[in-house]
Amino acid sequence: MIDVRLLAEADRTLTACNACRYCEGVCPVFTSMERRRTFAEADIIHLANLCHDCRVCYEVCPFSPPHEIGINVPKVLAEVREATYRGYSAPQLVATAFEHGTPAAAFATTLAILTILAAVLLFRGDRLIATFTGPGAFYEVIPWLGMVIPAMVVSIYGLAVIFLGLVRFWRMTDGPLLAKLDLRALVEASLDVLGLREMDGGGPGCTYPDERPNHRRRISHQLVFYGFILTFISTGLAAVTQDILGVLPPYPFLHPVVLTGTVGGIFQIVGCLALIRLKLAAGTVPVARVMRSLDFAFLLMLILVNADGLALLVLRETPWLGALLVIHLGSVGGLYLTMPYGKFVHFIYRYAALLRNRQEEIREERLDQLSAGA
Repeated sequence: MIDVRLLAEADRTLTACNACRYCEGVCPVFTSMERRRTFAEADIIHLANLCHDCRVCYEVCPFSPPHEIGINVPKVLAEVREATYRGYSAPQLVATAFEHGTPAAAFATTLAILTILAAVLLFRGDRLIATFTGPGAFYEVIPWLGMVIPAMVVSIYGLAVIFLGLVRFWRMTDGPLLAKLDLRALVEASLDVLGLREMDGGGPGCTYPDERPNHRRRISHQLVFYGFILTFISTGLAAVTQDILGVLPPYPFLHPVVLTGTVGGIFQIVGCLALIRLKLAAGTVPVARVMRSLDFAFLLMLILVNADGLALLVLRETPWLGALLVIHLGSVGGLYLTMPYGKFVHFIYRYAALLRNRQEEIREERLDQLSAGA
């Protein structure tokens, strides 16, 4: 799945690090690495997705560029992660196309917007610039089924691609999907994700955007992560309010659906802008080119989705309702279309890597206990 030259470079890098151990204890990558003597493809994939790209190892490594040995752990592992996203996605032709990152995401979003616009102009063109208020105003422009059916198709497709990729990833790195699952490991890995506590570079934080560790990147990620959760909660509340309670949107500004969605959207926009600023200031030396493009594509798409959603909220009782609704649904569609092939899947594979890491820690702890008991 991964180019043999990239595997060879990853093996060279990890073998050198395992011999040196100057970065011992900096992050879970080095702790997990030290449990191994050799590095098969499965080990390299696991370690790459365990990496949170804090870059502390790059800054403190005595052999990082411009040293002739040229040890660059963040760049090599990022390239392996990108190969993971592409290799475990299907179909391969689409996955390869999304290597271009921002242009591919822009194309998918534009195509989704133009498709929705064409449908509206064809069937309800007179309503595109009309003003609608009160319950069901959105559905005066685009019928409920016109929103739900395409959303379900795109969502099912994306989730299917992601799930199959996860199954392949887990089988590659740790055997059968349900083998060796441990409740304690699940809880600890989940807490790792919820707190983003492995993004601290061993304590002081990431070396973003310079050599001085700080927690700005971790805080920015938390804003994006919890903002996304809030908007997901908002969507769930909207479904319950409409389909079970029978109250049609749009809802008042102080309604729980609107409040959670608004706060979540603001969190994501602020977090994404902060991450873009950090990435631009951090430079390109320790970075994989394709991964950098995927990063920017995902962040820009999240900004677009949340910005046009907030604009729709503010201008929903004006003639801009129809145009903004088309743009918002199209940008959401573009985001969902690109999710299985872009940076979104890093959450899935990273959680799997964190879970495996916790399983290894627990097995090691139990073996130590047995040895001590003997």
